[in-house]
Amino acid sequence: MAHVDPAQLCFEHVRTRRYIIASYWLVVILAIPLWWKTTSIERLALPASRVHAASRREILFPVTVNLETKDGTDAAAAAQGVKFWLEMDRAVGLASAVDISVTTGNKSSAAYNVVLGRGDREPAVEGRQLYFDMLPEDDQLSWDVSMGRLANTLSKLLMPYSTYAASHLQAQRVMTYSPRYRLAFTLLNEDAASGNAALAWDVRGAIQTHFVPLLDKLSVLHNFTIESQVQFHAPLAFETQPIQHEDSEAHGLTHEDLTVFVNSAEWTLSSSASNDPVMHFVLFIPSAKNSPLHILDHEGSVHPSNAFLLPQWGGIVLLNPTHPPSSTLNPLPRLSAADLDPVFNTFAYQLLTLLGVPGLPRDVQPVRGPAGTSQEPFTEWELDALLRRRAVENVRGSSETLESIVRLVNQIEGMPVGPDVKDDVQDALEALNEVHEASRFSPIAALKSSARALTLSSRAFFNPGMLALLYFPAEHNYAVYTPLFASVAAPLVGAVLREIAAWRRARRAAREQANAPAQQTIAEPARGQ
Repeated sequence: MAHVDPAQLCFEHVRTRRYIIASYWLVVILAIPLWWKTTSIERLALPASRVHAASRREILFPVTVNLETKDGTDAAAAAQGVKFWLEMDRAVGLASAVDISVTTGNKSSAAYNVVLGRGDREPAVEGRQLYFDMLPEDDQLSWDVSMGRLANTLSKLLMPYSTYAASHLQAQRVMTYSPRYRLAFTLLNEDAASGNAALAWDVRGAIQTHFVPLLDKLSVLHNFTIESQVQFHAPLAFETQPIQHEDSEAHGLTHEDLTVFVNSAEWTLSSSASNDPVMHFVLFIPSAKNSPLHILDHEGSVHPSNAFLLPQWGGIVLLNPTHPPSSTLNPLPRLSAADLDPVFNTFAYQLLTLLGVPGLPRDVQPVRGPAGTSQEPFTEWELDALLRRRAVENVRGSSETLESIVRLVNQIEGMPVGPDVKDDVQDALEALNEVHEASRFSPIAALKSSARALTLSSRAFFNPGMLALLYFPAEHNYAVYTPLFASVAAPLVGAVLREIAAWRRARRAAREQANAPAQQTIAEPARGQ
């Protein structure tokens, strides 16, 4: 076979070789727009100015209180006196999100009504009406004292969260707002095999008696789902402390024991799968070896109550059975509705605490019924205060979440902002505007709009498209693309550089060859001379 010069191969021709190299670069150049389109991050503009304006806007609930008298007292003068003291409270910073206006003779359009009388009875509320007795003396000092007491009572009823000293502690106990909650009732036996246990309980009757009236009244704020269960083996994760109580041996739980009382590793307290927040109400029956079980105070003495509250989680009641332990041959006892009455009274109080119901001031009592009991689980004053509080919390939470979104988008240049995020942010801002409009006439409507704003802002913040690049800095892009493009770019760039060098050599050689005949022509006449 004859030897073939590689320079004579078709693909080694200069023009052909350059066409091949150019075709590779043409493919790369044409692929750049597609690569840019498929890897670019969509970042729609967010209404940052509206978000900052919404965060600076304070919600305000205008409240009208009407005064009426039964003994000929000048109601207009009383209204002026109450206004003076309310202005004093506002001057020292006690006013919250409530703007109180006091009128007379306007009972039909007023949100609340105050009936003034003479005497020394404690203030009492019924519905949205307050019965208040002024001092019987007619001197100016008694008048000023009565007006000051009335203004203070109205402040505590209408703005309990800004006037109660324990408001911060109460806020730590209260569950985060949610439109839906699950209430999980659990009868928890430490060790049913010891005989000191309960096989069943009349939980349906207890819930019907103690919880249904509460839940019906709270339905304007939340929807509740109820579940219950019985467990027969729930060991404690620690050893109880032996004590002497009433000349007999007992067992105690210290404050440190209460913080780790729930054995999450071995207790299964939730029996259904749901994203709704759960409030647990546990009736714990200790085993025979740990019975009777009591809660100890800080001094080591037995506390009068056998119930405790775990903030933002639920409540627990310890029940020490009074009957002797049954043998293994006898059926385990059943807790009747009468047995559960004190337990579920405590559970009801714990529910109100977890939901943030403020309670009445100590010097204010609800109007009692014929049997000497309150006619309603809690008053309209407390419900309205809770509605306003939850609306304010939701507005603040929504504003803070929206500001966090804007701040993150500005700080992380690679964070995508798609149409769904932008729409949720804009809808949340619209809902916040609806809150401020609705606060003028309906706390319930304001709460619903605030809950919608909170849901939309949270959905925008936790959008999967944003979270994907939340912890993906620009250095990661270099780490991903460098190994991919370096191996492709190196031979292409090298080939271009070689062709440029070859072209420059060929051009220089051609220039030298063109200059050589001219020099020869000039040299020949010189030799002829």
